Amino acid sequence: MIVGNEKDLPSVAMEVPGAKNVALRVLVSPAQGWQGWVMRVFDVDPDGYSPKHIHDWPHINYILEGQGILHMDGTDTPVQAGSYAYVPANIRHQYKNVGQSRFRFICIVPERGHSV
Repeated sequence: MIVGNEKDLPSVAMEVPGAKNVALRVLVSPAQGWQGWVMRVFDVDPDGYSPKHIHDWPHINYILEGQGILHMDGTDTPVQAGSYAYVPANIRHQYKNVGQSRFRFICIVPERGHSV
């Protein structure tokens, strides 16, 4: 069992090509006993975005705060706090902050889909 606060966890900048002003925190992973899965929180600063990318695993997202665009397979969909999304495997996707404040979301992926 684990109970914590994300503010106590280190934030790691996403240093990959095609990403701008994005950092993440790992909340729960196999290290805490959740075998096979990883739950992360992404912080995207204004004008920031994740890379447009594709991979062979799905993921689940829940928007915590801010305003963004989820680009999925050529379609841009506005998202905001309370929005959620299931991104299937092998779909090109990207999150982009389109607001004036931080855009934050939870992302749950299979363990093999987690890297920094």
